[in-house]
Amino acid sequence: MNVSFIKQMASLEREVLLKSVELDDDGDDFQFELDEFDVVEEIIAVAPKCVRCNTCVETCPVEAIEPANIFRLAKITEKCVKCEICVQTCPVSAIKLIRNVVVYDDEKEFINYSLNNVRCPHRVVRMNNIKIDYSQDNNWNDCADLCPTDAFTLEFKEFLNDSEVDIEMGDDKLYPHVNRKLCIGCGACVEISHNDNAITLDRIIGPIIPDKKIDVNHDLCVNCYLCEENCPVDAICLEDGEVILDNDKCIRCVECSNHCPVGALNRVKI
Repeated sequence: MNVSFIKQMASLEREVLLKSVELDDDGDDFQFELDEFDVVEEIIAVAPKCVRCNTCVETCPVEAIEPANIFRLAKITEKCVKCEICVQTCPVSAIKLIRNVVVYDDEKEFINYSLNNVRCPHRVVRMNNIKIDYSQDNNWNDCADLCPTDAFTLEFKEFLNDSEVDIEMGDDKLYPHVNRKLCIGCGACVEISHNDNAITLDRIIGPIIPDKKIDVNHDLCVNCYLCEENCPVDAICLEDGEVILDNDKCIRCVECSNHCPVGALNRVKI
């Protein structure tokens, strides 16, 4: 997704004036002044193709994602530290990293907004083995409906391999079936099952692929300890007046850089 649009300053002024009137301000002495600026911000959002597998919830290191269910998508909350692990992990690439740029041009008197997808590396998520317990009563239709690759289907007994089914099957009944060549191990069927034991999934989730690092400028550091106090995973500390970063713990989020008052810590591309 790449979106760009322009908003005239006159239109923005009218909106601000109307809002001030709503706040019981008479607006007679209203003045709107804005200096030139440009702002760049990263946004992480869940796209409608979310399959409710909650892999993102499982792997989020700061519990910043509200889990999905059959009725709603997963939701990124304000606790997000933009480590991008969920973006790398989503089996169906339904979590997007978006670069939001806002630029105000004083001479042309307009504000330009642009939203652009940022490509991220994707870690391995793969099905190793999956097994259905046919003796369980379950919401099999929901499992089939949310499968992103149509690997999970409902079939008559003639289609199934007798060696996989441990119950006596009826002639006019549909039974769950998983095509192992199509299954990607997302876990959506497991997550939305009413019965926790109906489906057993063994999957492989590979390591995170670092494409950013925290750059430390020791000369600028003023030993304020704000980075240590705000690191969500205890990956940074000050020892003898020097910043020590544990790269094995570090999730490459923006908390230390955002709280550093002198710009001694910055997240940069590798």
